[in-house]
Amino acid sequence: MDLEKIKQEYKEILEKLNDPELISRWEEFQELSKRKSQLEKIVKKVEELRNVKERIEENNQMIAGEEQELTALAQEELNSLLKQEEVLERELEEVLEEESELNQTGPDAVIMEIRAGTGGEEASLFARDLFLMYKKYAEQKGWKYMVLELNETEVGGMREASLEFQGKEAFKKLRFEGGVHRVQRIPSTEKAGRIHTSTASVAILPKPKKTQIQLNPSELKIDVFNSSGPGGQNVNKRKTAVRITHLPTGLVVASQASRNQQQNREFALTLLAAKLLSQKEAALRAKIAGARKGQIGTSERAEKIRTYNFPQDRVTDHRTKQTWHGIESIMKGALDEILNELQL
Repeated sequence: MDLEKIKQEYKEILEKLNDPELISRWEEFQELSKRKSQLEKIVKKVEELRNVKERIEENNQMIAGEEQELTALAQEELNSLLKQEEVLERELEEVLEEESELNQTGPDAVIMEIRAGTGGEEASLFARDLFLMYKKYAEQKGWKYMVLELNETEVGGMREASLEFQGKEAFKKLRFEGGVHRVQRIPSTEKAGRIHTSTASVAILPKPKKTQIQLNPSELKIDVFNSSGPGGQNVNKRKTAVRITHLPTGLVVASQASRNQQQNREFALTLLAAKLLSQKEAALRAKIAGARKGQIGTSERAEKIRTYNFPQDRVTDHRTKQTWHGIESIMKGALDEILNELQL
């Protein structure tokens, strides 16, 4: 772990906390204060260890000298300092490990987007099945979740949906679910009994903290409109649905999950912030990867990651090359075996 980067981040946070206007932005102040406490443990421990090492060097120089009285005193202090050094190095290792675990855990909340892919009505039904599968998994894990957006179809399917999951390991568990999910089954509308193949895509967006993405109101175009039902008809006489356009990037998000306009506005802002963070991270990865990006193609989302084969009662993950049976249980949220294997 780069200790210089940790020191620099700590210095920058101290500068931000000295801003008198920060106290009016309470959530940002809390986030920065929490991060300062985490980094302070490391910075102080590094400083303590540096001081002890300097004193060890001074005592070694005294011992190398010719004055017998000073040499005896220096040797006595050196023995004590060496023990301190050993303890401090162990303690520094512990706080660095704690910092590493915090980074691996990721954010406390994650946003999942599910969209129907190829396959017409069957694709929308499969998207709905995935939506319910992840909701049931969240319930089993004791996570809180909110539906930020839900766009349904007339046949009981779903064109797209966005959910926010809040839980200790939500990001860690779901981070590898992004990609194309494929289903093979006989649709309820199929009269000839033929197996159809359809797809739905899943995107995983870490929910950004207040300090990561700052939204400038002057860069937002906010429209309100009537919420629509599965067939596109208006279902609410009041304009409760919200659409937000981020003018600098052209990103557009919308929410009609709630009957409350203000709630939909907050949902849409959450979605926008998550998408902007995802764009920012993608740009950074592209810059680092350079020419390699052209060789690996598009993002993970464009790759088929898993197949759900109902006639053969199996789910196959194409990254781990493993297959699980009991598809009905899996679709009811029994995902731990699959997700744990992906963690490994």
